[in-house]
Amino acid sequence: MGRKNSKKKKHKEKPGQTSGKMLKGVLEITRSGMGYVTVEDREVDILIRPADFNTALHGDTVRVSIKEEKSGGRRMQGVVKEVLQRKRSEFIGHLQMNKGFAFFVADMDKPMPDIFIPLPNIHEAKDNDRVVVRLLQWDKDGQRPLGEVVSVLDPENTNDAAMKEILLEAGFPLQFPEDALEETARIPDTISAEEIKKRKDIRSELSFTIDPFDAKDFDDAISFKKLKNGNYEIGVHIADVSHYLEADTALDKEAYQRATSVYLPDRVNPMLPEHISNYLCSLRPHEDKLTFSVIFQLTPKAELKQYWLGKTIIHSDHRFTYEDVQSIIETKAGEHAEAILLLNDLAQRMRKKRFQHGAISFSSQEVRFKLDEKGDPVGIVIKESKESHQLIEEFMLLANRTVAENLSKIKINNKPVPFPYRVHDNPDEAKLLPFVAFAKKFGHTFDTSSPDTIAFSFNQLLEDVKGKPEQHVLEQLGIRTMAKAKYTPENIGHYGLGFDHYCHFTSPIRRYPDVIVHRILQEILVAKEGSVPLSDRRGVRGEAMEEKCKHCSERERAAMEAERAANKYKQVQYMKNYLGEDFEGVISGVASFGFWVETIEHKCEGLVSVNSLLEYDEFRHVESDYCLVGQRSGKKFRMGDKVTIKVVAANLTKRQLDYEWVVGKELMKEKKPKSKKK
Repeated sequence: MGRKNSKKKKHKEKPGQTSGKMLKGVLEITRSGMGYVTVEDREVDILIRPADFNTALHGDTVRVSIKEEKSGGRRMQGVVKEVLQRKRSEFIGHLQMNKGFAFFVADMDKPMPDIFIPLPNIHEAKDNDRVVVRLLQWDKDGQRPLGEVVSVLDPENTNDAAMKEILLEAGFPLQFPEDALEETARIPDTISAEEIKKRKDIRSELSFTIDPFDAKDFDDAISFKKLKNGNYEIGVHIADVSHYLEADTALDKEAYQRATSVYLPDRVNPMLPEHISNYLCSLRPHEDKLTFSVIFQLTPKAELKQYWLGKTIIHSDHRFTYEDVQSIIETKAGEHAEAILLLNDLAQRMRKKRFQHGAISFSSQEVRFKLDEKGDPVGIVIKESKESHQLIEEFMLLANRTVAENLSKIKINNKPVPFPYRVHDNPDEAKLLPFVAFAKKFGHTFDTSSPDTIAFSFNQLLEDVKGKPEQHVLEQLGIRTMAKAKYTPENIGHYGLGFDHYCHFTSPIRRYPDVIVHRILQEILVAKEGSVPLSDRRGVRGEAMEEKCKHCSERERAAMEAERAANKYKQVQYMKNYLGEDFEGVISGVASFGFWVETIEHKCEGLVSVNSLLEYDEFRHVESDYCLVGQRSGKKFRMGDKVTIKVVAANLTKRQLDYEWVVGKELMKEKKPKSKKK
């Protein structure tokens, strides 16, 4: 694979260049109340004093005017001229009742004004209730922000409030606007005969879904058919969300603003209303469903002979869970076992080829919480990627790659079609070189002469460390050297997957970029038939594409942060039950102020502070060796080391676990004499 690289230099303004300039950025407000606007590709942020916020709140995207710059290298100051987009419009806090109206006081560590709630907007809320309030209007600085109570929180259910606050902090609204819900209610539930005639009808072919046991939004189905020539026809069928989601409607605008569904341990905050995601579009068994499909012809050796792209109608014969399919793979028996086993064989062949061609085989473990009826965690399950997961993964990767390759060849006026590629840049040299030096200490060498040789070196290392003590630390540090995947019209390929072309096509129920891809692909397929010229009419072309990609990438990162925060909350909730107890763990990170330990049994991470180690020794941070070293004893705490810890504190508000190193047990292990061989 020819691996490209995309690096943008940050712009450095010369003194006097920015005066009076209008810049777009994101406002961050500190606890002290001072604001700073960060502008993309500029090294220095802009100071905004509270009097110059002009109704902007923490996280809002704003347009800023630069004041006259100060001399002596002091930070330039600005004034917010316009709020372009609010990060959030819903807040959690307490209601304070007055005669005929109320004020809402937000529970936030960032300063924000109280919101005025007129009496009709209070609904069922009472004085001092903890509520969710939506900001309705705040146009002028000096005016009172106006809001309404959306819901009253149950004071007994602290878990529910915590999950909602995590979503709101990340900028994901809890409810859909009325106009979006009204549009959803007007969508016909039935499929017309006229619509069926426009599509390839594959309802008679064997097809099924494979999803987690608790899934309700089935994005994808697979069909399977043996051909007379000895090859297999395999269809990847994706819910045709764009058929129902008309561009530029209130519902579409809301889906775009969310850009992704957010999956927390006890709930899903969906990109689309439940009626669409779980009923209309979900590929439920024994129901006719509209789909957008890639149908492949593969040889028994998993060689791609040809493919077809287009709209279809399917009828899923069965709904499998991953556990069902894994059982069939292991026992070689079960419903539709022949199809499942052949699909799995093809998937494993494709997977092997991917890694041979430069894809990197990082393994991943996922933590899932067992919850009681209140949402409290009562157990933790470690989920690992098995062949049933890999079966679906390989066919989805093939579909995504095929769509991206197909669309990359299309030109308008000799220019590529603007399109949301899913890209992954080469490793950052600044992160890679320290990792290479660290890996060398364990006897693993890297060829860093090209991106391809780096990928092959990574795979060799991952193979060599399996089952060894350093496996965990080298896998974790290796992942940290990697760039983050993102959406962009600039196709630089996907380094981690080893693909020159890649996009997201297979999950339009939960990802907006997939909806954009469906719309562009459909427009091109229609244009190829000669009935409609390729145009800008769907609002997915030109300069807007870069903005859409940036927005979707930012929302994806926000969703991941929310999911991490919710998982951390559940970890703290769970470990509160084990205060004072000892556990075996692995050091998962090191800093000057302490080291993090992830328990082996629960995968719950907490911090061992250097202050708690002072009784034993003073420790200094050796960054190049990812460790803390005792000044007198020489004792090392290095990433990947196994240690025994005690759970000493579990703070739900801060979502923080504090551990202490169990000194006695560690020293006993170190001093225990080795038994002599007989």
